[in-house]
Amino acid sequence: MNDSLNSLSALLQRATHPGFEDWRRGIVRLGGCVSPVNLAGHGVSVDAATGEVLRSLSGGLIIPCGNRRAVVCPPCARTYRGDTFHLIRAGLTGGKEVTERVGGHPRVFATLTAPGFGAVHTRRERSGEPLPCRPRPFDQRCPHGRPIGCRIQHTHSDPRLGEPLCPRCYDYAGAVLWQAHAGTLWHRFALELRRELARRAGLTRSAFAERVRLSYAKVAEYQRRGLVHFHAVVRLDGPDGPSTVPPRWASTELLADAVRTAATRVRLRAVGADVIGARVLRFGPQVDVRPIAAFGDGQRLTSSAVAGYIAKYATKGAETAGATASRIRDASELVALPLRYHVLRMAGTCWWLGGLPPFAELGLRRWAHMLGYRGHFTTKSRRYSTTLTALRTARATHRAGGKSTVTVGRWHYAGRGYDPAGELIAASVREGGEPHGTH
Repeated sequence: MNDSLNSLSALLQRATHPGFEDWRRGIVRLGGCVSPVNLAGHGVSVDAATGEVLRSLSGGLIIPCGNRRAVVCPPCARTYRGDTFHLIRAGLTGGKEVTERVGGHPRVFATLTAPGFGAVHTRRERSGEPLPCRPRPFDQRCPHGRPIGCRIQHTHSDPRLGEPLCPRCYDYAGAVLWQAHAGTLWHRFALELRRELARRAGLTRSAFAERVRLSYAKVAEYQRRGLVHFHAVVRLDGPDGPSTVPPRWASTELLADAVRTAATRVRLRAVGADVIGARVLRFGPQVDVRPIAAFGDGQRLTSSAVAGYIAKYATKGAETAGATASRIRDASELVALPLRYHVLRMAGTCWWLGGLPPFAELGLRRWAHMLGYRGHFTTKSRRYSTTLTALRTARATHRAGGKSTVTVGRWHYAGRGYDPAGELIAASVREGGEPHGTH
C-alpha cells in the first residue's frame, strides 16, 4: 500500500513539471513494456526523405526491451507475435509489398520432429477418447527393472507427460546433442530438399535454381520431453521469388512428397564420439506435411490459421517444457532451480558435456537453460516475404504521421526499468487504461 501511495505521489508531483505530457506519451508509447532500456545522451529525429530536423533529444531516452518471449515481457512479445503473423501471412496471401499472386504458388505446412531417445509418458487418444499411454505386458521390464509400459490415461495437465519411463535408459547425451545440432539439421534439410526437387524434375541443381526458388519460414516449438519440433511454411516460386510464377510441373503434390523424402535423408555425425560413443543425428520418422489453402475454401488448414500457429510459438521458449527462462551461470544454480527431474537432467547434461573439450564449440553451458537448443526460434529464407525490420519501420512511420524518420546521435546504456511514476503509467497501460487525471 505504501509503495502504491508513494508511486501516486511521485506521479502527481511529476505532473506539475514542464514537459509532463511528452514524458507521459513516451511511457505510453512503450505499450507497457516490463523492462524498458534507458539511454542517456543526445540526438535528433530527422525526416529521412527531406533531412528536416523534426525534434531534438537530450538527456534521457527510454525504449522498449523488444524481448520476444511472453514469459519475459508480455507487451513486447505481443508486438512480436503480431509482426510475425503479418510476416508469415504476407508470404501466403500477399500484402506488405508482396504480390497477391503468391497465394497461387505451391506451398505446404510441414512439421519435422525430433527422434526418440527413450520411451516417455505421452497422451494418446482415438476419436477424442483417451487411450493408455504405452500398453505393454506387466511383466516386461527394461534392463534396470522398470516396466516398459504404462496403462495410465494421462490428462493434458499430468506432470508425468514427457518424463522417461526409465531415466537410466534415456539417452540424455544424444538428446542434448540433437538439440544443439537442430539448426544445422534444418539447414541440411533445406539443401537436401532442393536436391530432391531437382531430381524429381529431372534437372541439375543449377538448372533447378534458374527455374525455381525455394522459400520457407519456420518456428521451433518445445515438446514436453524438452526437444523442439520445427513447424514450417515451405513454398515454391519462380526464379525471382514471390513475384514470379513457378513452372507448371512444380506442384503442391511434388513439393509435399519431396519434403517427406528429404526429411528422411538428413544425417549428421555428432562430435565427441570418442567420449560418449557415436551419434548419428537425424529427424524423427513422424513428418507431417499438409497443403495450405489460400482462403477459407472448406479446407481446414488456411493461410491465417498457419500464420497464427507460427506466430503463437514465436513468443515461447523452453519454459513451455518446464525449463527456466534465465541463463544458468553456475552449476550450483541447478540445485536450487525448481525443475522437474527430466528437465534438470537435460540441463545438467548440457553443463557436463559443455565442460569437455570435444563439445566446446557447441557452447552447451551457455544454452543449458534452453536444454541445448542454440538456434533462432523464428527464421525465414531471404525472399519469403517482408522482414521484421520493414514492419517496425512502417509502424514507426505511422506513429510519426506518415514520415519516415531516423534518429541519430550519441547514446549510451543507462539502466533498465521505470521510476515509480513511470511504473504506475506503464502498469495502467498493461491493464488497459492510464491513471485517471494524468491526461
